[in-house]
Amino acid sequence: MSCFVCDKHAGRIEVPGGALYRDELLYASHGIIPEGRSRTYLGTLFVEPRRHLSGIAELDDREARELGLLTTRLARALKHSEGAEHVYVFVLGHHVDHLHVWLVPRYPGTPPEYLPFRLSEWPDAPKGDAAAIAALCERVRAQLDR
Repeated sequence: MSCFVCDKHAGRIEVPGGALYRDELLYASHGIIPEGRSRTYLGTLFVEPRRHLSGIAELDDREARELGLLTTRLARALKHSEGAEHVYVFVLGHHVDHLHVWLVPRYPGTPPEYLPFRLSEWPDAPKGDAAAIAALCERVRAQLDR
């Protein structure tokens, strides 16, 4: 059975901006542009175990520690490089049966009626195409390297 996340890790799915981070345990990237659209909410990042796991309870202790550390580092990078005033972290697991932790920045001026699950519906939300995602990824990588 095919897994979207495993296919992404194997390079069978193009990821705008490329991998933000990759090692033997974890993979992090920006979200892809939804099919039929030319832009997406900027700064939506995913952290995923390389091992195919359906949920957070299946992580071993080492994976859990490293996932927590990387999630924190990426949130910090979004605050520094993108000016996010807050970074939401979600584990939903409704559409893809492979653990993926969402990091979603809240930018200054976001109206309260869009918090936290409707950020991309805000008409003035920062959205971008593949080039804008690639530029954001470069800024986030630079923060991770600091």
